[in-house]
Order: sequence, then structure tokens, then C-alpha cells
Amino acid sequence: MRVNLLRRLVTALVFLPVLVIIARAGGGYYLVLIGLGIGIGTYEFLTMLEARGMKPYKVLGTFCALLLGWTAFYQSYLFTYLTFTILLLALSITELSRRVEEQAINHIATTIFGAMYVGWLMSHLVLLRELPYAMGQTYSTGTGYALLPFVLTWSCDSAAYFFGIKFGRHKLLPRISPEKSWEGAIGGVFFAVIAGFVYQQVYAHFLSWFDIFVLGFLVGVLAQVGDLVESLIKRDADMKDAATTIPGHGGVLDRFDSLLFTAPMIYYYLRFFAAR
Repeated sequence: MRVNLLRRLVTALVFLPVLVIIARAGGGYYLVLIGLGIGIGTYEFLTMLEARGMKPYKVLGTFCALLLGWTAFYQSYLFTYLTFTILLLALSITELSRRVEEQAINHIATTIFGAMYVGWLMSHLVLLRELPYAMGQTYSTGTGYALLPFVLTWSCDSAAYFFGIKFGRHKLLPRISPEKSWEGAIGGVFFAVIAGFVYQQVYAHFLSWFDIFVLGFLVGVLAQVGDLVESLIKRDADMKDAATTIPGHGGVLDRFDSLLFTAPMIYYYLRFFAAR
């Protein structure tokens, strides 16, 4: 466990400065970074479905997931609709070329789900960085928006992990994730709120104390829901990790699973309630 923890720390020390620098730069640089996460994460997810005996179209699903990130960058609803149309039509036409008719619905549905689950949800990280355009604010404000889900989510994940090891006694959902405990979950929520208050003082003066409390609490809950959902999928596929892409963390999907749930919530909360 110590070796794995050391790998996690080294990976974090390398990735976090890169994330901050690219988030500050924004634009195409940030789109490429998140695009890598979307592309690799979608491919990992569809590969994981293959382990369950399903046969998604991995290349087509990954391509359309990347298009969703691109449409988020340009804030284009038209191109978002076009992406969904391309995906549906291409899947339906491609399925006609298969020599067997069985599982046609399975092939199409799993590909769509993979592109939506990873591509659509993760594209909200791009939307957060580009939020100042929609709100009529200076572009540099987007750095604070972009880093917010990472800070709150990973604070929650880390606290839940260490609280679970130290104080974990009561299992949260043992049939899905035997190692997770109520004590760890409560610790994760608590530290997500604390991290939010610290972040508000350093980088998010645009948020009120009330907003940061609500966001911290919701992130603390949804981050762990996202982790449990991926655990459910991996358990169904009989896999411990989605991949081995990141040393000490498993795959990209293992590291970003919580963000798939927290980034959309943060974006819509800011969009409709806080960032005005």
C-alpha cells in the first residue's frame, strides 16, 4: 500500500502543476488537456464494457466523445446536436454491415452510453473554463472556475480514503465497494467543504460563503456517488481498475470518475445561481 501511495503522490506532484499552468492559459491548451482525458477515458470505458461481453464501437464512440468536448469549447448547441445526430446515424448504418443480427441494440446502446457517460459529462470541465464568455466576465476568471471541481473533488477523495483507513468501521455499500465506509464518506464531505472555504479565500472571491458551503457539500456527496457508480460498473465487468494508464491510480477513468458527477453540478450551479 505504501508503494502505491508513493506512486499516487509522485503522479499528483507532476500533474497538478501542469493542470494549473494549462488552466491559467485556457483556450486550446486546456481543450487539448481535457480532450486527452475524454479520449482515453472513453476508450477505457468502452474497453471495460467489452470485458463484459459487449461489443461497442470503440473508435466511433471515442471520436464522438471528443466532438462533445470540442462543441463545449465553442459553446455551440448546433454542433452538439450535430454530434448526437452523427453518432446515432453512424451507429445505425455501421450496424447494418455486421454479418450477424444478434445484439444490435446492445452494440448501439453501449457505444452511445460510453460517449455520453464520459464525453458529455467530462465536457463540463471545458464549459467551466469557458464560462466567462457566457457570463460576460474577463477570461482570466475562468481559471478559478476550471480548478474548482478538481480542488473540491480530489480533496473529498483523499479525505475519504484516509478517514476510511483510520476510522472506517461501518461499511457504506459493501456489495459494491467493500472498502468504503460511512466514516470515510463523512470525512470526504467535511473536507470538501473545508477545501471550498480555503479555495474561496485564495482563488474564488466571486463565490459567497453560502455558495461555497453548498458546492462543497454537494461535491462531497456526488464525488462519492460517482466513485461508487464506477465501482459498480467495474465489479460487473470483473475488473479492479479501468486501466493502468496512470501510475498508482489505475486508468484515467479511475482518476476522473468522481469529476464526471461533480463538474456538471458545479457548472450548472455557477451558471444559474452563483456566477452572476
